[in-house]
Amino acid sequence: MRMAASASNPAKARIAIVHDWLTVYAGAERVLEQMLAVYPDADLYCVCDFLPPAERGFLQGRVPRTTFIQNLPGARRRYRAYLPLMPLAIEQLDLSEYDIVLSSSHAVAKGVLTGPDQLHVSYVYSPMRYAWDMQHQYLRESGLEKGLKSWVARWMLQRLRMWDLRTSFGVDMFLADSHFIARRIRKVYRRDASVLYPPVDVDAFTPTAARQDYYVTASRLVPYKRVDLIVEAFASMPERRLLVIGDGPEYPKVKALAAGRKNIELLGYQDQQSLARFLAEARAFVFAAEEDFGIAPLEAQACGTPVVAFGKGGSLETVLGFGDPYEGEATGLFFEQQTARSICAAIERFETIADAFHPQACRRQADRFSVTRFRADLAASVESAWQMFVEQGMRWSVPAGQSGSLLNHAKAGDGR
Repeated sequence: MRMAASASNPAKARIAIVHDWLTVYAGAERVLEQMLAVYPDADLYCVCDFLPPAERGFLQGRVPRTTFIQNLPGARRRYRAYLPLMPLAIEQLDLSEYDIVLSSSHAVAKGVLTGPDQLHVSYVYSPMRYAWDMQHQYLRESGLEKGLKSWVARWMLQRLRMWDLRTSFGVDMFLADSHFIARRIRKVYRRDASVLYPPVDVDAFTPTAARQDYYVTASRLVPYKRVDLIVEAFASMPERRLLVIGDGPEYPKVKALAAGRKNIELLGYQDQQSLARFLAEARAFVFAAEEDFGIAPLEAQACGTPVVAFGKGGSLETVLGFGDPYEGEATGLFFEQQTARSICAAIERFETIADAFHPQACRRQADRFSVTRFRADLAASVESAWQMFVEQGMRWSVPAGQSGSLLNHAKAGDGR
């Protein structure tokens, strides 16, 4: 058998990487990019692929294998409308020829079908938020709190929860992108997860001594980012200047809140070079979202810029809050509530202790989340899972001295 042969020498194992969908080069896709760098010979699968040509560079010419969702009417613009069909779609991917399946999942990728002779490692950004603890927020923001459509949506989400829980049993090893998500995985699936922080391209951001007098926030303008609260806070502090970087469906709302406020400037989308300059010259970066992880605060810290953040979720793991035990190494401070008033209080406190934050400390904190670190830790995690998979007899007996090493197969931390 081919699989028996490859199992006796894991360096020759066939690997498949499964991603939810490819429509934009964002946070999950940056993680996928590094997975592909670690395992350059892996085949790539996803529900659908509608990446614009200008954003396909990280795939290095790969053409992902997709599901029937790819060819459904209107899928390019409204692929999310087919969410009820995605569990069926992901289960139609035939991965039987692979020894190892690595899924990159925030929705359905972890639900691929694998057999007892295959190792499935799932890197989870979060269990489906809209199906689990954030269902009520999702229904409210979608205008689906009442009526027949509401009941249809609730029934659909209940079915998704059942499927999501069932498919968790097919994962051999969970990797979570933060301790916050590891706790969510434990709550939902009753499974433990190892934490592997996402990669941050810290080398693209550098500190500068040319500080300006403005605060900055940068993100896609969607509801949960709560940029509206930041703008509302600065609207009540005319002596404090704010730059807002980003675009998205919340832009009209944010623009209306900033109307007539000379201290608030909306810059829209900015390329990475411009973003890095604005972050490096800012007095501090303001972040109001409850993120699973949150890359933007780390990009700011890579520039030597401290962070004023909502004290919940991933920010608690990426920002060293002022005070014990981080006295002298603090990289930011937290506010306790997602309200404009709480943000105002945090900004005023920051003004009194601004000299306590040092660019070198911020940069050191960001370096803990580098691309090189992610590649090495991912390869080591999969290697460990593979060795345990073999040694526990989950596949078959491997002659002594022939276990090989996936690290020979992976290109971890080599810069490629």
